[in-house]
Amino acid sequence: MATAELVLGLLHDGPAHGYDVKRGHDAWFPDSRPLAFGQVYTTLARLERDELVEVVDRGSEGGPERTVYALTAKGREHLANWLAEPIQPALSAVDELVRKVVATIRTGEDASAFLARQRSSHLRRIRELKAAPPDDDSSSRLVRDYLAMHLDADLRWLDSALHRITHQKERPSGRGCAGHGRG
Repeated sequence: MATAELVLGLLHDGPAHGYDVKRGHDAWFPDSRPLAFGQVYTTLARLERDELVEVVDRGSEGGPERTVYALTAKGREHLANWLAEPIQPALSAVDELVRKVVATIRTGEDASAFLARQRSSHLRRIRELKAAPPDDDSSSRLVRDYLAMHLDADLRWLDSALHRITHQKERPSGRGCAGHGRG
């Protein structure tokens, strides 16, 4: 995840302190993992070191001291460059789901049972996303749509994996390891 660039994006509209940056991130991505405070402050320190943000105020206003950060010209340029670049499709990335399915198969565990449990988990999460109350924030809706569509693609892959595993069990094979043949 491009945490530094997201923090720059959160500071785009004006100066903010770390707590506001964290709240802003969590509002932008309400159905994702919340941004940890430690990650916010570490990122802000690194951005300050790299002269992408600067401290514009330190105050306590009756509470703990809060450092307020703002984008520098260099930070605005960095953000604009990041936003202009398309994301390269992950042609060789393997996420945790794929790794776990392969490990389940390779260790001799019941891959069919695992795939069924994972499928149920994905369906439950899709229902949660679709049941989320509608909001006026179109970017939040875009995030939910992306998550639901990604989960739907995972479901199709899970079904394909189950079919392949089931089909492979049904036919005798003279091969050594499962998964090393055509399916």
